[in-house]
Amino acid sequence: MDHQNRRLSPMSNNKWVTTAASIWIQCAAGASYTFSIYSSVLKSSQGYDQSTLDTVSVFKDIGANTGVLSGLLYDAVTAKRRRSSLLGKLSGPWVVHTVGAVLSFVGYFFMWAAVTGLIPRPPVMAMCLLMFSAAHAQVFLNTANVVSGVHNFSAYSGTIVGILKGFLGLSGAILVQFYDTICRDKPSSFLLVLALFPTLISVLLMSLVRIHETNTRDDNKYLNAFSLVALIIAAYLTIIILLENILTLSTWSRISTFLLLLLLLASPLGIAIKAQYEDLKGAPEAETSSNIESNPLLDNSNYPSTSSKFPAQENPFEYEELPTSDRGQVKLLKSDDTMLLDEEVDMNLLQAMGTINFWLLFFAMFCGMGSGLATINNMNQLGHSLGYTTLEITSFVSLWSIWNFLGRLGAGYLSDFFLHTRGWARPLFIAITLGSMTIGHIIIASGFSENLYVGSILVGICYGSQWSLMPTISKEIFGIRHMGTIFNTISMASPIGSYIFSVRVIGYIYDKEASGNTCIGTHCFMTSFFIMAAVDCFGCLVAITLFFRTRRFYQLVVLKRLRYS
Repeated sequence: MDHQNRRLSPMSNNKWVTTAASIWIQCAAGASYTFSIYSSVLKSSQGYDQSTLDTVSVFKDIGANTGVLSGLLYDAVTAKRRRSSLLGKLSGPWVVHTVGAVLSFVGYFFMWAAVTGLIPRPPVMAMCLLMFSAAHAQVFLNTANVVSGVHNFSAYSGTIVGILKGFLGLSGAILVQFYDTICRDKPSSFLLVLALFPTLISVLLMSLVRIHETNTRDDNKYLNAFSLVALIIAAYLTIIILLENILTLSTWSRISTFLLLLLLLASPLGIAIKAQYEDLKGAPEAETSSNIESNPLLDNSNYPSTSSKFPAQENPFEYEELPTSDRGQVKLLKSDDTMLLDEEVDMNLLQAMGTINFWLLFFAMFCGMGSGLATINNMNQLGHSLGYTTLEITSFVSLWSIWNFLGRLGAGYLSDFFLHTRGWARPLFIAITLGSMTIGHIIIASGFSENLYVGSILVGICYGSQWSLMPTISKEIFGIRHMGTIFNTISMASPIGSYIFSVRVIGYIYDKEASGNTCIGTHCFMTSFFIMAAVDCFGCLVAITLFFRTRRFYQLVVLKRLRYS
């Protein structure tokens, strides 16, 4: 879009309003994180035993972590967005949002109807499918928001993914506050809220989520403002959670704190309006030339010198800069075995799956995301076996969303910062998080006093970090055109790993150590968490391998993309 058209466009049609709308949808999209709120009424009303309830929960995890269909749909509808035909005009991210809204409503509404007796008790498999539908809505909403954000802020893809993934991580705590204020002690009513609230938010805002693909000089400045708002909201939620576990808050106190939370959640709109005003006020003719000069992160001098690392006669890549499109794309003609992209034809899913780098990233996520999800899924039993009180265990579970958020936001921002200023390839940060997660699982396995406080923080932050790093790395290595499909395929490593670690490792060893149905003592989980620590350590070595395989690719391709963008 040229600058003149941008000046004439309405305030609602810009990437900043798109970002604010995406943030709000993300805040309502994490209903799958609130399963513990209504699981008890689901169990009692349907006459389930614990094993049956766990089966329903597995379908929740599968639905929330398998987004291949959402990626394929996003890739299909956005590929047509620039066509002049009617089909092209009717395509866009809103189609993906619509599917997500429908899945959410159908899943939660019929679960509510079953719990309240409005419809006959459905078979267990039907309830599993309803849970899958409700949780699967999350990946459609998340894919539409995250991939659109990467299109709109290609130079700061790590930061925007961290922001959007971070707000998704916070959504669980936000929805719990909604429950405590509006539906306290009425979990069946909360199911109806989950059927209506996320659906309504998505339908009202989905038309604002668009692909603009523009770059302005203050992108990083206002993205940092969104990050600051997210940090303030996270800190506020942490204070509320701690107060609720220490004090008994009155009804008016809950209403007051919830209204203040809503005001904080409204602040992204103010940032969007200010950012767009600055864009419109800036001189068009000066914007392109000053884009790099005014931003130290995009200054050419901050990029590692390719020639200094690879002298012309020793350069392992023979490449040539061809005439570029309006996005400043670079075509590489020859390469060695390190994967290089022809940016005019980004890799599709099958092409990506035919590379070693895809499977290195997949296996690293299997180790990290799988063991992290298994940890939170077993936090209740883990806490009881180590002698923590129910109140402390509830705090661990509530604060997990905060640590998850900090990892998502922090990893996105820091990986962007070091990529821009030092040229560090982003897979290095995957290796760092897996190494740190190894330490976290060892701390939990050790069983020393207060070990869960330290261990859950480390594992939670590292687990969240991987959810912002993996989509960004997928985009940089395999291209943006099929990003939605590729990163959602890699994310399937999370439920696969969770199943293996939870059922085949933790569950098997716990049952072997238990006397009856319960197990008390450090021996209940020690072996399991040492095994997961060893797996994380091996995953760290895999991520280091990916880092060395892609390091030169980042130097010669990714950094040039950033400079041209």
